[in-house]
Amino acid sequence: MDIKALGAEFFGTLGLVLGGCGAAVFAANFGGTPEGTSLGLGFLGVSLAFGLTVVTGAYAFGHISGGHFNPAVTLGLVAGGRFSPAKAVPYIVAQVAGAIAAAVLIWLIASGQDGWSITGDNGVTAGDFAANGYGELSPGGYTLASAFVAEVVMTAMFLLVIMGATAKKAAAGMGGLAIGLMLVLIHLVSIPITNTSVNPARSTSQALFAGGDFIPQLWLFWVAPIIGGVVGGLIYRGLLGDREDDLVAV
Repeated sequence: MDIKALGAEFFGTLGLVLGGCGAAVFAANFGGTPEGTSLGLGFLGVSLAFGLTVVTGAYAFGHISGGHFNPAVTLGLVAGGRFSPAKAVPYIVAQVAGAIAAAVLIWLIASGQDGWSITGDNGVTAGDFAANGYGELSPGGYTLASAFVAEVVMTAMFLLVIMGATAKKAAAGMGGLAIGLMLVLIHLVSIPITNTSVNPARSTSQALFAGGDFIPQLWLFWVAPIIGGVVGGLIYRGLLGDREDDLVAV
């Protein structure tokens, strides 16, 4: 067991959730001016926050663990021949643990605000703790079917970009930037649909604290991203990739 790699996945996922979900909870709808203009980050700012966490995490930890920070990415890379199946479960455990640790930190900070509650019952909302949902829990009221399609397609596209940007023939050193920008784009499209998951660890950590009806819906944000990740990995390996990029030693 590579403790350094698992540590990198823990801290990388912690940074992703703390930065992305933290931006959504603390800053997405922050304050306003007397004219009624919001001072918050909005969808664009939150999307950028998620992308920036991946860019910084990829360059900080990618050389240690590969910089997955996401169970769907780990399993997609297994399907795509880029990662050892034997290492997948420890990676996923480290990712979920890192995400939950980040959620604990967000909760500890947020609960220090006067009148704060996760659901906004006291007038200070945390956006349901940036949890993912469909139907009544979808920011735009999108159905289960819409949420499923969006999460599968977006995660599959994410894997295509990850595998393409990290191929041996890709531009050296640019993979982290391309992957981060793709995550920004994914959030810009899908925040209104599901609040954007494409990452089961991220969804789990926030649902545990948001509670209520988010817990029964959590299954979707494991099933759909994993299907999308595996499909993306298989498509890239079968149609687009070179065998020289396949895993040599497992």
